[in-house]
Amino acid sequence: MTTFDDREKAFEAQYEHDEQLKFKVNARRNKLLGLWAAGLLGKAGADAEAYAKEVVMADFEKPGDSDVMHKLMSDLAAAGKPMEEHSIRKQSERLSEEAKKQIMSEAR
Repeated sequence: MTTFDDREKAFEAQYEHDEQLKFKVNARRNKLLGLWAAGLLGKAGADAEAYAKEVVMADFEKPGDSDVMHKLMSDLAAAGKPMEEHSIRKQSERLSEEAKKQIMSEAR
């Protein structure tokens, strides 16, 4: 095996690790976003956790975040608490940093 082969395997392993980390951070961010929205909807405890799980699962419908944004906007509007997409995205960005911190601290 050559140095080139070793490098290729190292890059592949790093890419796989980075993609797994990105997936975990996105899932955690969506959970945190779901818990935040659940609070706005007046849900607490097990109901809030169940709603957060629904938000996480919504992310698997289509590529990207549009499915999560649509779910949150629809649910908030149905509850009489409409919110603009940019406001939800701003909260999502804030929670993304928190999710990354949580995942990184769990990995230690």
